[in-house]
Amino acid sequence: MSAWRAHKSGNSVTIFESGKCTGGVLQSKNSDGFLLDYGANTLSLRRKDVSDLMEELGILGRAIEANPEANLRFIVKNGKLVSLPHSLSSFLTSSFLSPFGKLRLLCEPFIAKGQKIDETVADFISRRLGKEALTYAGNPFLSGVYAARPESLSLTHAFPGLQEMEQSHGSLFKGMIKSKKDPNRLPKTRLISFPLGMQELTDHISNQLPASSIRLQSKVLKIEKTENQWRVIIQGDGASTEEVICDSVICSIPAHQLMSIEWSGLQGDELFKDLSNARHFPLALVYHGYERKNIFHPLNGFGFLVPEVENRKILGTLFSSTIFPGRAPNGHVLLTTFVGGERQPDIAEWEDKKIHSMVQDEHADLLGTSKTPFFKKIIRWSKAIPLPDQSMQTRKQAARKLEEQNPGLFFTGSHLCGPPLPSCMQADMI
Repeated sequence: MSAWRAHKSGNSVTIFESGKCTGGVLQSKNSDGFLLDYGANTLSLRRKDVSDLMEELGILGRAIEANPEANLRFIVKNGKLVSLPHSLSSFLTSSFLSPFGKLRLLCEPFIAKGQKIDETVADFISRRLGKEALTYAGNPFLSGVYAARPESLSLTHAFPGLQEMEQSHGSLFKGMIKSKKDPNRLPKTRLISFPLGMQELTDHISNQLPASSIRLQSKVLKIEKTENQWRVIIQGDGASTEEVICDSVICSIPAHQLMSIEWSGLQGDELFKDLSNARHFPLALVYHGYERKNIFHPLNGFGFLVPEVENRKILGTLFSSTIFPGRAPNGHVLLTTFVGGERQPDIAEWEDKKIHSMVQDEHADLLGTSKTPFFKKIIRWSKAIPLPDQSMQTRKQAARKLEEQNPGLFFTGSHLCGPPLPSCMQADMI
């Protein structure tokens, strides 16, 4: 996005990408007729500015809407899939919370504002909504979004909107009612993807840049500040190196790879220790394709999440072929399961055969799968999602100081703006 905006403003840009395609983890592959997303599976359009950006990019017309059935979400409770409420009547009849848990939830408007400066998400949910809501809503939701425990996340950085809502309105319920009048809020949230998967978004942006400006399989070895410019040393597909002179550098390298670059001539280079200090946990994405007739569950929803208290070996599963069309061949379905994260990092590193067998057993128990998967694949991210924890503020401060002390150097990335795709699209530079 930063390169696209710079190019649109009339600047000459060069992108150095160490991989074989632009977009980082936002990759989509078609394998044996199954369309797999290796990173984000959806883009949630809640705000007008994000929707306007998609229009400006010229790709909103390519978007496909999620199946209305995907509005139904499930959690696992007592070994069974339980649908989460989506209306007042379903809230009253749903078994996802006990009667006491529902009563405690309804007390939220009468809970006083928090006083902690940097409260964890777990403390916030427990304080405002109750411990049962934390166990059966907050815990599985956070494992689905960040592959992390709510006790590890900072409310300020993971959900700043909730913090602002409480401080401004005194209640989340009141804040949600008032937010409907926000001029930047769309009348209806749209959950979208694209016919060729989420990579179509980054491919579309790349295609609007001159082909010569994108350098794939180019690893940055050194970034040196000279008197008025920047000297970037890269290694291409071969062993040879190349020097490129730039007026400015925008660094979107993941936090865990920042120290692999030799930084030279900078003021305050000791700040890189704080900037690169982001916690990541391994995550495995397990794709199973079945003949539809071999799954008992109707798969009538977005998928299911697993509360930690259920003591299972998976974090959750998306009903990928229910959410969007074209994700599986006719007569088949695609399930995308998440394994590992902060909760069980060791499982993400099991050998493929063991992971496939474990996920198959979990699905047999929860979804009634009766056969082995027709299609199987695993994608592993050894350092998956940088956690928006208490150290995120330190990272942001380090980035700002480095930028102030070294004009022409800018930092961006999910370790600074947060992992959600809309945040990454809007955050050019911190």
